[in-house]
Amino acid sequence: MLTLLKLFAAFSLTVRCTVGQTVYLAGDSTMAKGGGGSGTDGWGQYLGQYLSIPVVNMAIAGRSARSYTDEGRFTTLINTAKKGDFVVIEFGHNDGTSGAVDNGREDAVGDGYNTTATVTEPDGSTLVIHTFTYYIQNAVTALQAKGAIPIVSSQTPDNIWSGSSIAAGPRFVGYMQTVGTRTGAVYVDHYDYVAQAYNKLGQTAVTAFYPLDHTHTSPAGANVVAQAFVRGLLCGTSILKGKVNAAGQAVPNGCL
Repeated sequence: MLTLLKLFAAFSLTVRCTVGQTVYLAGDSTMAKGGGGSGTDGWGQYLGQYLSIPVVNMAIAGRSARSYTDEGRFTTLINTAKKGDFVVIEFGHNDGTSGAVDNGREDAVGDGYNTTATVTEPDGSTLVIHTFTYYIQNAVTALQAKGAIPIVSSQTPDNIWSGSSIAAGPRFVGYMQTVGTRTGAVYVDHYDYVAQAYNKLGQTAVTAFYPLDHTHTSPAGANVVAQAFVRGLLCGTSILKGKVNAAGQAVPNGCL
């Protein structure tokens, strides 16, 4: 009888942790509602149609791993997510160096957790900043401590081609994979799954997805990018793939 009670208690705990699960998204304009403006939209707005649980898009245009941290947005997300919730984190487009004066978004170059850099602020003061991996790692481990399930996702490609293929990804793709390795969080190579989709469609068709610039997608393009993320989920090890619905199971292309 005692064993049965223990089993029932364990089952009840599992149910409480999974019922009512939510997927939260943290990222920049390529994921956010409205994208970069002027007829663009972020892929996070199209993910929900492929999952059986709700998606809350907390991506904000113009943010980097550092500024999302400094503005307290990761703190809000960590406080909001409950045990069993999924959190997809994807940055990189705004994380590059900004020149002689800090733009509030750049990260220290490198993937060392303890690596820092000193930047000059617009008022002439100096500030110590950390690496991309430092900011993302801190968010991931804080979420894991709460029992949430972070998924680290590489940034999406720009509409930049090398011959007949999308150009190779920037250093932040590798940095995000490094975070996954260090923390045990599942890594989705969103960059390469989008590149696979784009390469199949061809440059002319893909260029039509970019009405504003080479970074921000139209709604149609954002949907292709969302489908590529779902394909990455289905080909990976995240338990979130168990929440992919019939529409998600039918997204195009195969595993890399």
